[in-house]
Amino acid sequence: MSAAPDHDPQGRPGFPLNAWYAAAWDVDLQRSLLPRTICGRRLVFYRRLDGQVVALEDACWHRSLPLSLGRLVGDDLQCGYHGMVFNSAGTCVAMPTQERVPKQACVRSFPVVERHRFAWVWMGDPALADPARVPDLHWNDDPHWMSDGRTIHAKCDYRLVIDNLMDLTHETFVHEGSIGNRAVAESPFECTHDERFVTVTRWMLGIEPPPFWANQLGRAGPVDRWQVIRFEPPGTVTIDVGVADAGTGAPQGDRTRGVNAYVLNTITPETGTTSHYFWAIARNYRLGEQRITTELREGVTRIFREDEVVLEAQQRALEAYPDRGLVNLGIDAGGVWSRKLIARMVESEGAPRPTGPGRAA
Repeated sequence: MSAAPDHDPQGRPGFPLNAWYAAAWDVDLQRSLLPRTICGRRLVFYRRLDGQVVALEDACWHRSLPLSLGRLVGDDLQCGYHGMVFNSAGTCVAMPTQERVPKQACVRSFPVVERHRFAWVWMGDPALADPARVPDLHWNDDPHWMSDGRTIHAKCDYRLVIDNLMDLTHETFVHEGSIGNRAVAESPFECTHDERFVTVTRWMLGIEPPPFWANQLGRAGPVDRWQVIRFEPPGTVTIDVGVADAGTGAPQGDRTRGVNAYVLNTITPETGTTSHYFWAIARNYRLGEQRITTELREGVTRIFREDEVVLEAQQRALEAYPDRGLVNLGIDAGGVWSRKLIARMVESEGAPRPTGPGRAA
């Protein structure tokens, strides 16, 4: 099966719309116009004078010129073609040569919530936009954690990124020089799921740490290593990772003889074959050392660049061989269940079900 397109032939979306999607880091939204395509729809973002983030459809009601080519006039957005002015709710409040503005002169506005250093946009029914449903990435702004990250424009279906994060077996082969070693591929894991989350847990006991983690721990010797991956649909994956001195109680909950981090990932579909991948790494040790923050960010950037090469090559191959599809092995359990939760969301909205997770081997 091929990766699902962003829309089917009838124009219905191929991913859930009634969900919060990360649109940008908070620092990327200023008193300027930021165009961004999300779920196949072009939007324009900006901040009002009071700091509130606005999201409007990026096409003027008059001649469909992208409003992102216009300019801000106070809290309003003026089209750069004929000067029509839209307020932050998308209503036209002024147009050239006419005192009376037609009631239908408006563009769609989208609910936006800022939380955990991201601006989240709701692409579906605004009446259902409950801020309580924003994914929990509190480590990104928790004072007990230090965090930093970046954005990747991934040229692949967002579900391929989720597959990659839910099965870290690939670390052994894709990231051999940093976070990968044989223990990742050889250690058993447990996959659990319910209606809201999918969790994959892997413990690697008494192993030699890979270079990345040996450097963070700052000492040699065998370690107990953990990876606890949790998926929340449609596109958020948090990964609790770390190492501690072997046999000191980490599996039972005592991580005082180790280092702990959370890899925070939220992936927003741009189209059916491209996505916005927002990530951060948060740690709870040596919080005052900016050097560690920078080293972690740059180290993860290099690791994720290796993932990016693989995922984009995978997308190209799926497009070149549309009848070949994906094969599922036991290691794919987390990705399979994640795709099932996404598919249920899409079905609940009356949209066509996305391409399934593949055929079993």
